[in-house]
Amino acid sequence: MHVLFPVIGYLIGSISAAILVCKLMRLPDPRTEGSGNPGATNVLRVGGKLPAAITLIGDALKGFAPVFVASSMQIPPLWIGLTAVACVLGHLYPVFFQFKGGKGVATTFGAVFGLSWLAGLLVIASWLALSLTFRYSSLAALGSLVILPLFLWITTRSGVIVICGIVVGALVFWRHRSNIQRLIKGEEPKIGNKK
Repeated sequence: MHVLFPVIGYLIGSISAAILVCKLMRLPDPRTEGSGNPGATNVLRVGGKLPAAITLIGDALKGFAPVFVASSMQIPPLWIGLTAVACVLGHLYPVFFQFKGGKGVATTFGAVFGLSWLAGLLVIASWLALSLTFRYSSLAALGSLVILPLFLWITTRSGVIVICGIVVGALVFWRHRSNIQRLIKGEEPKIGNKK
């Protein structure tokens, strides 16, 4: 029965808030505009603050809800952690959208809140601090994920949860490899830029 939680997490994670929001609000497909990424940052570029905010909330909720339910059911930590990983995998490689998804940051942060509200607050605080300092969404996200395992250890004291956090971080880093290259070259667009 425990395996159902990661399966459901993956399917929920596969729902793309960016694509659905843009379609419902009659905006350009985020996969063909801006950076081409179906995520909140790109929706901000192509549609503005309101659709971006709705996308952000939607992506975070699909990470939070399955993990929170799994945690509430008091199943073993391994399956809770795997549910978090599955939610992020669904966002990155959605079965409903030809396995072409977003970068996974909002979904990851939502899943972290499902694991521990305090870890969630800490990772959001670190993202805000880095984004306000450097104004690069990708850099802020990656910096937050570097210290995520520490936040998870402090708040959960579960080695399994920490390992799952490391796996999620590695997946998100992999999906940000083009952003990392642009950051090194000084070509990454800053928050609020249209390009």
